[in-house]
Amino acid sequence: MASKYYAVKRGRHPGIYSSWAACQREVTGYSGAIYRSFTNRQEAQAWLGAPVKNQRPSKRQQLALDLGQFEAEPAAIATIALYTDGGSRNHGNRRGQHVKENDKAAWAFLIERQGQQVTGTAGEFGATNNRMELLGLINAFKALIQREWQNETINATLDSHYVLDPIMKGWLYGWRRRGWVTSTGKAVANKELWQTLLTLLPQFPHLHFQWTKGHADNQGNNIVDELLNTTMDRMGD
Repeated sequence: MASKYYAVKRGRHPGIYSSWAACQREVTGYSGAIYRSFTNRQEAQAWLGAPVKNQRPSKRQQLALDLGQFEAEPAAIATIALYTDGGSRNHGNRRGQHVKENDKAAWAFLIERQGQQVTGTAGEFGATNNRMELLGLINAFKALIQREWQNETINATLDSHYVLDPIMKGWLYGWRRRGWVTSTGKAVANKELWQTLLTLLPQFPHLHFQWTKGHADNQGNNIVDELLNTTMDRMGD
């Protein structure tokens, strides 16, 4: 028996779902989606049958919905704080040029849970910053699954719009539907990593994302930035 029910009032297929992953597929990227979580089916059914107010959610409200921040399950009660980051160093490359083979790049993650910290980091030569951002999140997810922590409430903080926007704005699902091309017909870069991410995301039923400005005052973000830079410092030329 499901411990939580998700009612979708406005979405691709309105109804009641027994998992966040199923609900997420119905509302992510759907403009004006309205949905909410409940502890029992009767309450979900009653809310679903109530009339919908003739108004669209504000941009702030829609963002909260896209992030999975339900009234009954706010991100503030997260038992795990997750931070990921990626970076690269080039040797005088101009903006827009290809990465050189000897350019250093690295990713890092930090998991904080009940007073303990788990970190991971690794580097590559000739990799882009975007590739590293994706690998930071992918490897963090794998570390959580390895420890069987994927069912806990997780608040993930990233400074990468490159990673967050495709997930939270629904672009990722559109790319898959179109055969991994963008809305403008261009091939999706880092396709294999995005495909891996798609297999991992449904395994986290209580995952919340939030953006933070990089190199600012978020301690977790600064820690992962320091980790990946230390990794690059230790890489041979």
